[in-house]
Amino acid sequence: MARGYQLNQDRIHALSGLGKDLTRRARSQCELCASSGEKLMAHEVPPAPMEPILEHCLFICQTCVDQIRNPARRDPDHWRCLNTAVWSEVPAVQVTAVRLLRALEKEQWAGALLEQIYLEADIEAWLES
Repeated sequence: MARGYQLNQDRIHALSGLGKDLTRRARSQCELCASSGEKLMAHEVPPAPMEPILEHCLFICQTCVDQIRNPARRDPDHWRCLNTAVWSEVPAVQVTAVRLLRALEKEQWAGALLEQIYLEADIEAWLES
């Protein structure tokens, strides 16, 4: 059990090492909902590689983290921000946005947005993995 704990702590430390690059990329705003002035944290987009890398991470606010981790508590209105996030140039943001839209597909606006998007082959492959 101690080994698993230490591996988790090492991973958290490696993720925190990406903070400066994530802050720069995100311009100090949540990469999903664009909120600013809040504490942002690194969030890995599955499937995560063995070592945390910038390309598989998002810099997001606590509200987004909580709703991603607790699907039963998702507020569909909060996720209207995906109208913008799905067009991000950052693949991890696109993948997360599409996954959330698929989860919210029964919402009319989410279904309509899903019909409009076009994804590159590498993003589609990431979504399916």
